[in-house]
Amino acid sequence: MEPVTHFLTGACMSRAGFNRKSALTTLTMVLAAEAADIDVLYAFKGPIAALQHHRGITHSFVGAPFVAAVTLGFVYLLSRWRGPSGKPRILRSKLPVRWGYLYWLALLAALSHVLLDYTTAYGIRMFEPFDWRWYSWDIVFIVEPVMLLALIAGLVLPSLFGLINQEIGARSKGLRGRAGAIFALVCLVVIWGFRDFQHRRALSAMSALLYQGAAPLKLGAYPYMIDPFHWHGVVETEAFFQTVPVNSMTPEVDEQSDAHIYYKPEETPVLEAAKASYFGRVFLDWAVFPITQTEKLQGASPGYLVGFQDLRFGDPNGRGRLGGWVLLGPELRVKEEGMNSQKPSTDESR
Repeated sequence: MEPVTHFLTGACMSRAGFNRKSALTTLTMVLAAEAADIDVLYAFKGPIAALQHHRGITHSFVGAPFVAAVTLGFVYLLSRWRGPSGKPRILRSKLPVRWGYLYWLALLAALSHVLLDYTTAYGIRMFEPFDWRWYSWDIVFIVEPVMLLALIAGLVLPSLFGLINQEIGARSKGLRGRAGAIFALVCLVVIWGFRDFQHRRALSAMSALLYQGAAPLKLGAYPYMIDPFHWHGVVETEAFFQTVPVNSMTPEVDEQSDAHIYYKPEETPVLEAAKASYFGRVFLDWAVFPITQTEKLQGASPGYLVGFQDLRFGDPNGRGRLGGWVLLGPELRVKEEGMNSQKPSTDESR
């Protein structure tokens, strides 16, 4: 999921009661809850490397202990940072710092990142390096406003109530916010449970149908932002893919109004060369419903432009960032390759 949800989840986990036993608890859990995304640094090696390694080892059960250790090391360095007066800049709490306790909390927060990213359609390699397959729950969108609102409310409302108590002269009961944080975390679990129920209904409705008279080989239902009842359905048969809107409230599949069929292309030497490229191998390892389009180029620079798209994330004719392309010369050698954000126009390729 996007970083804000991870940060807020770490903050709520800390305020659920863990911050009452050690100083630096909230800082540690907030940083550890997002630290797995340090793998975005692969983007410096290029967008294909970023696609290959994002949500890999740092998002796995094997990597989580190391992510927690690195986070705790960073917090330790911050705790040694002192101002001109010689006092620590960030260590304000009267509680002692329990580093062993903080490590286990950092690990718990790191695992929360794995769980949150698993709920989305992008997927994670949770068992890397022993199992390189991608796993995804497919129940929430990568940005989920309802979850964000629940987390923000869990953190903000207790402070507002605290201000009200001060105004009316109520006695402070120490660290506040535990009930609100627990309520926010319970809301996340309730949202997941409800979304999972609707997801299963959508898949069940899809599996009950034939598509153009063909039985489905594989099905997928992917969420939209906010709306828990409408899903982007994708069906794979032996000869084609089909995308269909699915209403899980009814439940029913709408094969008429906004359904699209994409026939699988013939396996040709051009397509085989594109799939064997660096981008082709990385993309096909990650994609669930991959579709390709081949364009023959003429003019001064003849060759072939092969586009790749995963139907989980929309129309193959789109220029979404999660698709890509391979430019081949007449002899089928790779000349260029990249993500759709860098895709050359047909005129430029010629």
